[in-house]
Amino acid sequence: MAGGAFATSGGGGEFEAKITPIVIISCIMAATGGLMFGYDVGVSGGVTSMPPFLKKFFPAVYRKTVLEKGLDSNYCKYDNQGLQLFTSSLYLAGLTSTFFASYTTRVLGRRITMLIAGVFFIGGVIFNAAAQNLAMLIVGRILLGCGVGFANQAVPVFLSEIAPSRIRGALNILFQLNITIGILFANLVNYGTNKIEGGWGWRLSLGLAGIPALLLTVGALLVVDTPNSLIERGRTEEGKAALKKIRGTDNIEPEFLELVEASRVAQEVKHPFRNLLKRKNRPQLVISIALQIFQQFTGINAIMFYAPVLFNTLGFKNDASLYSAVITGAVNVLSTVVSIYSVDKLGRRMLLLEAGVQMFLSQVVIAIILGFKVTDHSDELSKGYAIFVVILVCTFVSAFAWSWGPLGWLIPSEIFPLETRSAGQSVTVCVNLLFTFVIAQAFLSMLCHFKFGIFIFFSSWVFIMSIFVFFLVPETKNIPIEEMTERVWKKHWFWKRFTEDEYTNEKIANADYQL
Repeated sequence: MAGGAFATSGGGGEFEAKITPIVIISCIMAATGGLMFGYDVGVSGGVTSMPPFLKKFFPAVYRKTVLEKGLDSNYCKYDNQGLQLFTSSLYLAGLTSTFFASYTTRVLGRRITMLIAGVFFIGGVIFNAAAQNLAMLIVGRILLGCGVGFANQAVPVFLSEIAPSRIRGALNILFQLNITIGILFANLVNYGTNKIEGGWGWRLSLGLAGIPALLLTVGALLVVDTPNSLIERGRTEEGKAALKKIRGTDNIEPEFLELVEASRVAQEVKHPFRNLLKRKNRPQLVISIALQIFQQFTGINAIMFYAPVLFNTLGFKNDASLYSAVITGAVNVLSTVVSIYSVDKLGRRMLLLEAGVQMFLSQVVIAIILGFKVTDHSDELSKGYAIFVVILVCTFVSAFAWSWGPLGWLIPSEIFPLETRSAGQSVTVCVNLLFTFVIAQAFLSMLCHFKFGIFIFFSSWVFIMSIFVFFLVPETKNIPIEEMTERVWKKHWFWKRFTEDEYTNEKIANADYQL
């Protein structure tokens, strides 16, 4: 019931839920965690191309890019492990902190976990902006990474739990929308600070990350915790009051009882991570892990990195990075807005499959053009070709931004049952950060060795992931979170064999126990 005022439940009842101001405000506040993540991702790319920054921390790269221009291949200028570590250390720290975040999300609640993330972010910003040497810089990035781990653990779960099911997709994508806005904001800031005389612009770029960090911290102090989380922690009456508040109605008994029941089941699970490996949780686990790996192997990083070279040839020269970043960044933001409007109407599968075709074709054509036109030491793209490539870049970015970008986070956050939700989100974030780390650490070296073939490499992955979605990812739009097992997994042609066997065994075990 996509546009109705109720979310239908599996038992034939209906959960009444108005879209209340408190839900909207809570979601906007929580989604600033995405703003912080986006800013951190966007800012590192710009700062690492600023000569004063490279001169201070990475003299070897500074020599290759500024002093010895033209000596090295176009594809190999930035191939430096230290520089890659600056970018990727954030993801490695995020990866480690996710396991602690899973515990705090379950035991202390979603709100406190977001508050911890905000404190880590503020600490990381201070270290980075004041950095005097590489060690301070890396410590700052590690603290930011811990913030990312905690925020990415708590925020998608918070958004999924607080939103009425009919707009759950749209509200959850606020997180991804804020990531894209954060990237765009970082690109604009980098462009401005790059023009500052005296070579301290990079400090301002890194320091301005304090704004989203403060927003998240203040937001976490103001929002209410989710009813699911309060009930899970034994605060049933508070949970009921919070549910009334966020649903804007007194008629919350059916949803409240379902949450209490889900919480009771969750309490019986003493080891959520071990439980995650049970056969009945296999579909959710496999899909969540696959989506995270595939999201990184779409090649979005390759496209984002390549944009300045292409725009340079268009004749933008010194302002090339601004134009490339702003155009791709703006396309990114606008396409994510498209996703917000369409995800609960068209559904998750439709967006993923359509985008797969769009991304595959645009990458193959880019590879062909670059293969023929851009060699190691020349950027010989005629204006016509360059404009065409820019259009292809935007085509790719838009497809990613309304599909794999947001849905890679949305789908895992809504498919796990309550007893394994924190653990499931933990594994999701962990796998995402692990593969982001792998790509961030290896990408510049891959670019140096694969050259234009890197686009062929990524497009073949896009083909594989589209096949996976077609056969194995079920539709989850407008289905209440606690009813996924009954209405999705037990009816899927492939996954039902995992749920049916397990539930049958459980029933037999319970019957034996009662006898």
